[in-house]
Amino acid sequence: MIDRRSFLRVSALAGTAAFSGAFSGTAFAAAGPRPADWSALGRGLDGKLIRPGDASYDNARHVFNAAFDSVRPAGVAYCATAADVSECLAFARRFGVPVTSRSGGHSYAGWSTGAGLVVDVSRMSGVSYAGGHATVGAGARLVDVYAKLAPHGVSIPAGSCPTVGVAGLTLGGGIGVVSRQYGLTCDVLESLKIVTADGKTLTCSETAHPDLFWASRGGGGGNFGVATSFTFRTHATRQVTLFFLHWPWSKAAAVLKAWQAWAPSAPDALWSNCHLNHDPSPDVMVGGLYLGGKAACENLLQKLVDRVGSGPKTRYVAVSAYDHAMMVEAGCSSLTVAQCHRPGTLPGQNPSGRLVRDSFTAKSHFAYTPLSSAGIKALLAQVAAPGRHSVLLDALGGAVARVRPDATAFPHRKALFSVQYYAHKSGAAAWTRAAHAAMRPHFGDHAYVNYVDPELTNWRQQYYGANAARLAEVKAAYDPGRLFRLPQGI
Repeated sequence: MIDRRSFLRVSALAGTAAFSGAFSGTAFAAAGPRPADWSALGRGLDGKLIRPGDASYDNARHVFNAAFDSVRPAGVAYCATAADVSECLAFARRFGVPVTSRSGGHSYAGWSTGAGLVVDVSRMSGVSYAGGHATVGAGARLVDVYAKLAPHGVSIPAGSCPTVGVAGLTLGGGIGVVSRQYGLTCDVLESLKIVTADGKTLTCSETAHPDLFWASRGGGGGNFGVATSFTFRTHATRQVTLFFLHWPWSKAAAVLKAWQAWAPSAPDALWSNCHLNHDPSPDVMVGGLYLGGKAACENLLQKLVDRVGSGPKTRYVAVSAYDHAMMVEAGCSSLTVAQCHRPGTLPGQNPSGRLVRDSFTAKSHFAYTPLSSAGIKALLAQVAAPGRHSVLLDALGGAVARVRPDATAFPHRKALFSVQYYAHKSGAAAWTRAAHAAMRPHFGDHAYVNYVDPELTNWRQQYYGANAARLAEVKAAYDPGRLFRLPQGI
């Protein structure tokens, strides 16, 4: 007996030259799809296919970065199940339609959209917990992951941007606000379900498809398949201490020198960042979170102040519930969880949402050695340049560094901190390009795949280091026909 989904798929394929190829696994593709073919795809999904001309098309095609608003996909499929994803990939194989996977839509290069078929997993956003393990749908936004795990008194190490999708974060590694204590997001991943290029749904772990599981922990999203679900090991939550210290710009060199010596070697329970901002004038801030009480945090902060040689002009140190601390880090301290979303009625959005999209460019480095005096001077000169931009330094070390560089696909285990150059709107691309180039002699060629950069040369080495060769082997095994073709695809 054939079910509705299979009947629709076979009916759509029948009578075309692609029929035998679709079932034999070959890459044979017929002419491009006709409107009737798109309609057949939509009818075969439990989710919803949105096409140009539909009322919700403009909302559906927009990703977080407004710089990519000119991209017009031929279709956006809001998949409800792994079987829906498989349907979409069969359609892409049959017609040779470019396919792009999308979770939160935060790809810095705009590679969570494209001119072909966008496979959006936002509808698969459930979060459940049992016995120390969290099962999270690939479309879940971080703000919802934190909020839904909070009643159980647990969480996972993850990032601070509330509308980032858990899939992209995890697949690229996952630097976050408690990484020094609990590791990267990918370090607590126990298994994942992923639909590969041939349409099969695989459950990958240390013992099942271990090579694909290895590649899915830092190899970058969109390379090997479309992830639909993740199972993570959780950690218990407790009250934490938040801190934000601001110094005048005249102390920026002293703060940066002190921070880079203090932050990566601090106790694992302390995570911090150093933000060098120009908006509207230069400013330096050290912020972070301590998994412990205020007195112990104050003692650690005093060691930083002693290194700087002068106290901050403003100082905020306060105890917070863990889930509220994540809202503060997300910039949503005065909002509800519902409000801490993009507004809208599509999956991944919320009618009460208040977060607006941005238009920006970004680049990255990893620092494997502390900046010299010359390096500090060069970086501060870039921040002081006219414009609206930031350099964000996030401390690593701790649990991140105790994992071997080849144990997962994420290779940057020995880095002291990550570096992100981030600029808004007018002149953004020129500033990020200039800042990155100016700091390359000081940081070297190391970059974070989750801050994907289309202008990088030698990007394989910069993202993946010595792990690049093994990743290529996994790609050849699971996507030999290269259905998934990112501009910087493995």
